[in-house]
Amino acid sequence: MNSKPEISLLYDFYGELLQASQQRVIELYVNDDLSLSETAQILGISRQGVRDSLARAERKLAEYEAKLGLLKAYRARRERDGRIRDIIKKIKNSDDTAEAVSLLDDIETLLKGDD
Repeated sequence: MNSKPEISLLYDFYGELLQASQQRVIELYVNDDLSLSETAQILGISRQGVRDSLARAERKLAEYEAKLGLLKAYRARRERDGRIRDIIKKIKNSDDTAEAVSLLDDIETLLKGDD
């Protein structure tokens, strides 16, 4: 089973593709951080029913990510953006024009990955 934060991220990207009952289980158990028992009581099903529905939903989310890779691409963009922000800070603190130009080249290289 994936961690709750990981499931929540996958749900943000692919939740609309799940069945309504699976969406509800994830919303209650993962996003609202309820226990299996609390989720079961709200939904009127057994704890095992919650666990089974959650497992099916997780498998579907993992399948969608394996096929579409939206979360992986999102993380790569966030990492790249962080690197660009770090380079910009270096440029702002640099008194050396040649170094600044070199750092701008680094940014350009990072951005070429989006083409």
